Amino acid sequence: MDLKDQLKNLFPDHEETVEPVKEKSNIWLQDDPIICKYEKRKGKPITILEGYTGATSDFKILAKEIKTKLSVGGSFKDDKIIIQGDYRDKIMTMLKDKGFKVKRVGG
Repeated sequence: MDLKDQLKNLFPDHEETVEPVKEKSNIWLQDDPIICKYEKRKGKPITILEGYTGATSDFKILAKEIKTKLSVGGSFKDDKIIIQGDYRDKIMTMLKDKGFKVKRVGG
């Protein structure tokens, strides 16, 4: 007996509702590759993403998604995403999975 059958036994009058599946649209637009750089500021490593040509709000959404996925801090300033730590490889694979062209610069 699976979970749905158990719930039907507990709540016989309940009708199951089907939630519509939201299709994710590809909001990421770009012509040139996104540049993924590594720098040290005050002795601490950071990863910088720049070169996105789409809307700023989309780039902010991408910054939040990267920070959440990697569980690190960072910021969005002057059309650049600044991530604390050296996460170039992980970020590049994430961006390639989303359909971005990515270019690695520095180190």
